[in-house]
Amino acid sequence: MAPPPTTTIPPFVGLIMRVLTFICLLISLILIATNTKTIPTNIGDVKIKFSDFYAYRYLIATVVIGMAYTLLQAAFSIFLVATGNRLGGEGFCLFDFYGDKIISYFLATGAAASFGMTQDLKQLQNGDDTLDKFLGIANAAASLCLLGFIFAAVSSVFSSYALPKRA
Repeated sequence: MAPPPTTTIPPFVGLIMRVLTFICLLISLILIATNTKTIPTNIGDVKIKFSDFYAYRYLIATVVIGMAYTLLQAAFSIFLVATGNRLGGEGFCLFDFYGDKIISYFLATGAAASFGMTQDLKQLQNGDDTLDKFLGIANAAASLCLLGFIFAAVSSVFSSYALPKRA
């Protein structure tokens, strides 16, 4: 009986996925962290920022954790591309696989929480467009986090190809 066919992805493709993930997350972090809005009221100006909303704080946390993991994996990918050897052997393949799964779903929940918060705030405006720019930037940050999730999920599929084959 012939062994099952193996599917391999060139190491530089995995590195490209990690770089794209990192870029999306970095831009998302910059957008949400610098997003503020000053609203004039009868008693004075009120400054609204991302940290006033738990969902946006959760988005920041997921993006920062995703960036840290992606940087770590990018370093390992660079080592693999440069030397042709995987650092850590078979056990590290499992770390890649499960880590990619966890981080990708973590990023998806951060984007979803931010989209939900933005939609709730839009409904509370009652036709007032004072927060439109603030909410638009928050949506852009969540969209980039979602795009980062897609790249991380693709990377997760690629890491599943590297798992040791068991008969």
